[in-house]
Amino acid sequence: MSPLTREAIQRVLGPVDNALAAELAATGASEEELAEAHAWVNSDEALMSDLRPLPKGRVAQLVDILVQIEGPAAEDD
Repeated sequence: MSPLTREAIQRVLGPVDNALAAELAATGASEEELAEAHAWVNSDEALMSDLRPLPKGRVAQLVDILVQIEGPAAEDD
């Protein structure tokens, strides 16, 4: 897996500011891990019903970052 690039981040999240892109890239995660984290933030119930384990490692770091930028509503979805 290759590290996140700005283009990869935009493919998953759409346009983001430089600070967020840098914070996400600093995790050392891949585009696939970012996509998984984004899915957890936006549809955690669906992923849990698929019996997927809770995120760990870099995916968990990304989830924490995404929840902070998307606000409390993301936690309620």
